[in-house]
Amino acid sequence: MFKWRKLGRVFTPQEVQGRSWLKEFAQAPATLIFERFVRVYFSCRPPADENGQYVSYCAYVDLDRADPFRILEVSARPILELGGLGEFDEFGTYPVSVARDGDEVRAYYGGWTRCESVPFNVAIGYATSRDGGRTFVKHGRGPVLSYSPEEPFVLSGPKIRRFAGTWYLWYIAGRKWKLVEGRAEPVYKIRMASSEDGIHWRKVNRDLIESRVEQDEAQASPDVFYRDGKYHMFFCYRYSSHYRGRENGYRVGYASSEDMLHWARDDSKAGIDVSEEGWDSEMISYPHVFELDGDTYLAYLGNQVGRYGFGLARLEGGLA
Repeated sequence: MFKWRKLGRVFTPQEVQGRSWLKEFAQAPATLIFERFVRVYFSCRPPADENGQYVSYCAYVDLDRADPFRILEVSARPILELGGLGEFDEFGTYPVSVARDGDEVRAYYGGWTRCESVPFNVAIGYATSRDGGRTFVKHGRGPVLSYSPEEPFVLSGPKIRRFAGTWYLWYIAGRKWKLVEGRAEPVYKIRMASSEDGIHWRKVNRDLIESRVEQDEAQASPDVFYRDGKYHMFFCYRYSSHYRGRENGYRVGYASSEDMLHWARDDSKAGIDVSEEGWDSEMISYPHVFELDGDTYLAYLGNQVGRYGFGLARLEGGLA
């Protein structure tokens, strides 16, 4: 079993001033390491409109590398513009994952559109930055990974990685919508695609992680890295209904693999759970693992899926 020592909440969006588009949520943290600071990308929202509808933007916060609890800068504007009328990302960009590629920074993101029979649909877009990851330009007006006969809706949660010169994209794909007390709730599972150029993708087209708490378990945020001869995945999962509180809310799971295709799930090794009280006492979700100056850190969300920010934990000991 791994052991993560919680360090506390790092960033609270409600404390940011002067940005009307950034009022709450700091969802799906993803890092980019610089010489002096750690840039953490996240997704945020302005207040709901008069119809109770939200939009979502991607932003970043720069944390002092020597003291990650010291905030140096919050992005002055969203890193991506929302899409135009009828486009796949018209109403939101959430979540985002980034990686360096030479002088560029690549970003893969979930683009949201609203629907009539269900609340939303999502496909995965691609953008690049040439100013160090401050702003990004979209590859085009449509997604690079979208719905298909095998994956009919809700392609989201991209996590981009590169191993041995090949790009790998872990993501979630919708399996069904369930009506729970008149509300449509999505069920999605973890999947993977690979690419030589990061634009044209070969999908595996099967679920990678077995369900544990129920057959309709929803899984998200598959964060994969390689260490000590195998691949490690931290992810989150929840029940398909009544999951917005402590009992059925998100928890962090763990799986390992030797080939990235066949995964052995063992949540007992995840090493982190909800707190007895406070900002992460009901749920923990959207884990992101990164290395910094000899230590391994886990960034994660707390209650209400990051409405009040994200926190950090540090790994004590090694990875088994």
